[in-house]
Amino acid sequence: MNESALQAKAYLVELFQSIGISPEWGNLFVQVLAYVLVSITAYLLYRLTVVVIKAVFIPLINRSKNRFDDLLIQNKFFKKISYLVPGLWIYFWLNSTFFSSDSVVVLLKGLTTVFFYVIAVLVVNSVLSTLNDYYNRYSFAKEHPIAGPIQVIKILSYLVGLLGIIGFLLDRDMSSLLLGLGTISAVLMLIFKDPILGFAGGLQLTFNKMVRIGDWITMSKYGADGTVIEINLTTVKVQNFDKTIITIPTYSMVSDSFQNWRGMEDSGGRRIKRHISIDMDTVKFCTPEMLARFRKIKAISEYIDRREAEIEKYNQDLGIDPEIKVNGRRQTNLGVFQAYLKAYLRNRPDINSDMTFIVRQLQPTEKGLPIELYVFANTTEWVAYEEIQVSIFDHILASIPEFELRVFQYPSSRSASFLPPE
Repeated sequence: MNESALQAKAYLVELFQSIGISPEWGNLFVQVLAYVLVSITAYLLYRLTVVVIKAVFIPLINRSKNRFDDLLIQNKFFKKISYLVPGLWIYFWLNSTFFSSDSVVVLLKGLTTVFFYVIAVLVVNSVLSTLNDYYNRYSFAKEHPIAGPIQVIKILSYLVGLLGIIGFLLDRDMSSLLLGLGTISAVLMLIFKDPILGFAGGLQLTFNKMVRIGDWITMSKYGADGTVIEINLTTVKVQNFDKTIITIPTYSMVSDSFQNWRGMEDSGGRRIKRHISIDMDTVKFCTPEMLARFRKIKAISEYIDRREAEIEKYNQDLGIDPEIKVNGRRQTNLGVFQAYLKAYLRNRPDINSDMTFIVRQLQPTEKGLPIELYVFANTTEWVAYEEIQVSIFDHILASIPEFELRVFQYPSSRSASFLPPE
C-alpha cells in the first residue's frame, strides 16, 4: 500500500511541477491534500462505527439484565470511545512513508496526540459518572454519597490530562511539571479554595452522617426548606416544597447551623403542637345538672364518676361545707373538657399514644387561657399530617360549646356589645 501511495504521490508532484509549481511546494500540497482525504475517511469511519454501535451493540446491551452497561450508554461512553477510531486511523497514516515533510508530520502528530489526551479524559469521566450512577441505585448511597469524591477524581483527571498536553507540547515529563506545580501551590489553593473547602465539608457531612440524600432540612439563612436531592463537591441541592431548587455551599452546612428533620421521619411520628385560647369568663364549677349531662358523653363517663367519687371522699374526710363552692375540691367545666380532649385523642387511630402525649394549660394572657395539644401523629407524610390536624381542631372547636366554654377571639360579637355608641 505504501508503494502505491508513493507512486501516486510522485505522479501528483510531477503534475504540479508541469504547471510551474516547485517540487517542494508540490510535495507540500500533495501531503495536505492527502491529509484532507485521510480526515474525510476518518470521519466516515467514525460514522460507520457509530452506526455499528447503534445497530449491533446497543440492542444487545438493552436485552441484557445488567444495569451497568445501560448506564454506560446513558453517559455516552461508547460514543466517546468511537472517537478513537478516526484518531487511530489518522495516526496510522501519519507514521507512513507517504508523509515525508517533518514539519507537517510533527504538527499533525501533535494535534492527534492532544486529541488522544482529550478523548482519554472524556472516557475516564464517562466511566466515573457511570460508577456514581450505578452506586446511587443502592439504598446505602443516601447515607454515604460518593458524588464529592467522584468530582475530585474528575478534577484530577482533567489536571492530569492538562499536564500531559502541556508536557507533550513543551517536551517535558510529568514529574518535572509536578515539581513546578509545587512552587505555585499557594496560587492553586487560592484558585481551588471553594472545591477544597467543599470537599472537606462534604467528607464531614458524609462521615458524620449530618445529612444525606432524601433528608428534609431547613436552613433559613439560604431560604432552604425541603428535601436534599444532591450532595456534590461544592454544593448541596435542596428542592423546596414549592419545587424551587436551592443550592447551599457544602462548607456552609458545616460552619453554619441547619435543621434536619430525619429524626422525626425515623421516629414514625410528627409532632402536633397547637393551642386554642379559651375565654376565661366561661370557666366555672360544674353543677350537678352539668355533670349529669357530661356523663352522657361516652368518652368521659367513667372519668366523671371516678373523679366525682374521689372528690366526694376528699371533702368528707376533711369535713368540707359543700354549700360554699370554693370550699374543698370541685370539678370544673375546663377540667372536664381537658379530660375529654385526652380521651378523644387517645381514641384516634392516627395519634401515636406511645410518644409524648400532653394536653396542658399555658400561661393565661389578655388573649385568653391557651389549652395546648402536644401529641404526635402516626405519620410523617406532610399532607396526611395536615389533614389530621384539621380533623382534630375542627372537632375541638365544635365541641367546646358542649362544655359551656367559649373560644376567645378578638374582637368578638360579645365584646363588641360593650363598645360605646358612635
